[in-house]
Amino acid sequence: MTLPLDRAGSVRPGEELDPAALTAYLKAHQGLSAEPTVRQFRQGHSNLTYLVTVEGYDYVLRRPPFGNQVKTAHDMAREYRILKALAPAFPAAPRPLLLCEDPSVIGAPFYLMERRHGTVLRRTLPKGYELTPDAADRLCRAMVDTLAALHQVDYRAIGLEGFGKPEGYVARQVKGWTERYRAAETDSVPAMETAAAWLAASMPPERGATIIHNDFKFDNVMVAVDDPGSVVAVLDWEMATIGDPLMDLGMALAYWIEPGDPEPLRSVAMGPTAAPGMWNRERFVAAYAERTGRDPGDLAFYRAFGSFKLAVIGQQIYARFARGLTTDERFATMNRMVAVLATEAVRIAGA
Repeated sequence: MTLPLDRAGSVRPGEELDPAALTAYLKAHQGLSAEPTVRQFRQGHSNLTYLVTVEGYDYVLRRPPFGNQVKTAHDMAREYRILKALAPAFPAAPRPLLLCEDPSVIGAPFYLMERRHGTVLRRTLPKGYELTPDAADRLCRAMVDTLAALHQVDYRAIGLEGFGKPEGYVARQVKGWTERYRAAETDSVPAMETAAAWLAASMPPERGATIIHNDFKFDNVMVAVDDPGSVVAVLDWEMATIGDPLMDLGMALAYWIEPGDPEPLRSVAMGPTAAPGMWNRERFVAAYAERTGRDPGDLAFYRAFGSFKLAVIGQQIYARFARGLTTDERFATMNRMVAVLATEAVRIAGA
């Protein structure tokens, strides 16, 4: 049974690209003269992703969200740079083609990359698709293998030394994401304060440095339509850096919700991790340790931080809606997710 191809749809109102300006830029820099057809991959919550079809070719265009006020979180040049260096060494990284840092063209910097064809598995599996126990097993194995393979890329050998600051990474993350929460705060969420205080007081020593994706989840992984055990692409590299790989593992586990988790947490699941036949977190971690040879030890801090960070991201998105910077109705109830994830962070921490 094959999966449906991930397709683009119509562009959301208010998120249109200027076709004349884009045509002129592509003519000058890519040698393309026809006016492109632009559609949008509408599922994402952060950087915007468009399908640009021109002269028989498909390209993917990435730009920051409209109403963005967190400039450092949507650096197109940075995202382009890591993909350019990583693509030859990590086949799941799409190849970037063109970077435009001039915001006057379409209202913000953007880049073009190749289009990969496959499907992205989200919380609800495609209608009519049955995930067999064998397919679920291969899918979970593929997720672990892909994350492990990323963490084994020699970032120095591919020219990414200096891309991040691995020393003190964990401390900077705790401090930085706490500050981001304060800047985006709209409602009082006591669990966020409890989680932030516990994380600041419980930081483990650094456990090495690798390339980390920082948002590794099913939403950001594309699999082959005829084989869920084959990863076609890893997407959305906006938070990638050089840092402690266990922070990346903890973030992945924050998305890995199980059938036995508290109901409020299951209600905000973003992937099919609770579907019949899927691995639990314990098996995911064991497979990661086997694949990398890295002993993850006690992951409570990393898992709690993952849930806290997800809550902050949700709060940033909700703040954009609450402050009138976007009218996307998907963001109107994000504050509920913030409270659920903050509670989960506290639960994991035992604080």
